[in-house]
Amino acid sequence: MPDSENPNPLRGQGTNRKFSLPRLPREYYQADAVVHWTLPIAMRRIGWLTETFHSAFREIMLHAAAREGLFCPTYCLMPDHLHLVWMGLRLDSDQQLAMKFLREHLGPALRPNKFQHLPHDHVLREEDRKHNAFAKVCQYIIENPLRAELVKHPNEWSFISSVVPGYPTLHPLDDDFWPTFWKVYTAKRSPDAGNLKRPPL
Repeated sequence: MPDSENPNPLRGQGTNRKFSLPRLPREYYQADAVVHWTLPIAMRRIGWLTETFHSAFREIMLHAAAREGLFCPTYCLMPDHLHLVWMGLRLDSDQQLAMKFLREHLGPALRPNKFQHLPHDHVLREEDRKHNAFAKVCQYIIENPLRAELVKHPNEWSFISSVVPGYPTLHPLDDDFWPTFWKVYTAKRSPDAGNLKRPPL
């Protein structure tokens, strides 16, 4: 399944609404979709990432999760962009609506900075959603601060965690995270979440 990541990372770094990114059909962001989202800050500005912003991010993420039936097994806030993974739990889950909600309600905490006009997304293929492969996707996200040479180990970066409603201490760097996460995900995922018919690409 192709993704809609921007092939030219130097384009669209501002708030120019004439610029647009390609998107898959909406159905690929609904129901049991699994999507890696990247939200760059306009002009790649820095200085906004604080514990206060982090707290606001977690609060809005919880509301988005409740509204749209989502789990976020991993997120990582970087100095000039955000990464998060969402997994749909219900047939009516809609990540595009959740992303619109997140950006709108997180905007005040980001001011005077703004998000880039459109986020990037990567819809995970079926083979990338298998347990071991999916854990590697999340690990790659977690290691962003390490690759950026901000820390020597991911656990030194305080802006990494997960948002799973009802499990506030669940953390992707904990040794027992994945067994616990998959147990909770299996219990919370609606039996009809995978029944959405998607158009061929």
